[in-house]
Amino acid sequence: MNSFGQIFTTSVTQALQELRVNKLRTFLSLLGITIGIFCIIAVLTALDSMKDNIHKEVSTLGSDEIYINRWPWTDDGGEYKWWEYWRRPSMSLAEIRAVETQMPDAEYASLVLPISNMTVKRGDFDISNITGYAVTSNFDKVQNIEVQNGRYLSPAEIGAGVYSVVLGNEVYDQLFQGNSDVTGKTVTFLGRKFYVAGFLKKIGQNMAGFDFDNSVIFPYYAAANLIDLRSLEYNPNLIIKAANGKNVDDVRYEAEGLLRRVRKVKPGAGDDFAINQLSQISQKLDMLFSSIDFIGVIIGGFSLLVGSFGIANIMFVTVKERTKIIGLKKAIGAKPNSILMEFLVEAVTLCIIGGLIGIAIVLLLSFVLTYGFHYNVILSLQNFFLGVGISALVGVLSGIIPARAASRLDPVVAIRSN
Repeated sequence: MNSFGQIFTTSVTQALQELRVNKLRTFLSLLGITIGIFCIIAVLTALDSMKDNIHKEVSTLGSDEIYINRWPWTDDGGEYKWWEYWRRPSMSLAEIRAVETQMPDAEYASLVLPISNMTVKRGDFDISNITGYAVTSNFDKVQNIEVQNGRYLSPAEIGAGVYSVVLGNEVYDQLFQGNSDVTGKTVTFLGRKFYVAGFLKKIGQNMAGFDFDNSVIFPYYAAANLIDLRSLEYNPNLIIKAANGKNVDDVRYEAEGLLRRVRKVKPGAGDDFAINQLSQISQKLDMLFSSIDFIGVIIGGFSLLVGSFGIANIMFVTVKERTKIIGLKKAIGAKPNSILMEFLVEAVTLCIIGGLIGIAIVLLLSFVLTYGFHYNVILSLQNFFLGVGISALVGVLSGIIPARAASRLDPVVAIRSN
């Protein structure tokens, strides 16, 4: 045990000395290992962080919700038949009334009509490319929105189609320039003045496609007075939230049967609507992430292959430089396994140093993204140890041949070498 510890300590010391004495040569040789580990761990860390953020968002929005409209979110592996989906009838008040009265497994349901490319004005200020969300009751129950100042639309306002509105955070910032006293003020869009009830906290775009920061939320019945809801230009969403303890798949099948009855779809005919879930997006993204993961590993593998040749080259040069020393060690009784272990540990140490540099770069970038751009990126311990383990494995593979060559040197020939 003492012999192994002494060999290990000596080998690590010699590896560090090699790095210090031949800085440029060693750095260039380690560069391949550093780039390879960086590519692999950066891809794994980025994908793990994206998956974690997506799963958090799914849990925040609710994995117990279904979104029903004309357009399916995914192609389910076949052709995306947009020409058929475009001609489907839109969701309407008839469907949501049926859900509210005939689906006991649904806790909440809301109809929301997105209206794109609106311009919202207030005095001399205006902001364009805003999305309006015309909603029925309970929209705040099926979406993760929170009012920062003022209040949300009351059921009476929504039911009566009152011209009241809740502003998204970006809309509020640009129209009111930081003035928090917005209640009772008016803004204009769709040719009418709307009284401001409040504005939302900054949220960002979610997986369901809602960008509440750059939006206004107002009653569905108010929109019915201002635009033609039957136009195929518009695509209302019926959002249904399953009741506590109810399986979302059961609610999905129940909603499908109810909507087919309400729409009088003939038996055997396909649905004239699409039922979507956030899990569909997360599953598609998981497949995409797997492909990116594979590509990243391949790129990193080539870098590691090049790096391993560099490490092997260093070790062959090191063996050549220490040939006399190896001969003297073997002459005084050093065993071949001790010589092999000495050079193998040195190769592994150099590779781990290169790998740690790559991991350190990933860690630095994760701090920049997390604290500079507010995108949560975390280097997990699993990925850290994976990077170190791959580095050690590359060290063994690239150092084994030079180490074996050193251990098999004839002591007499080695001592006489120049």
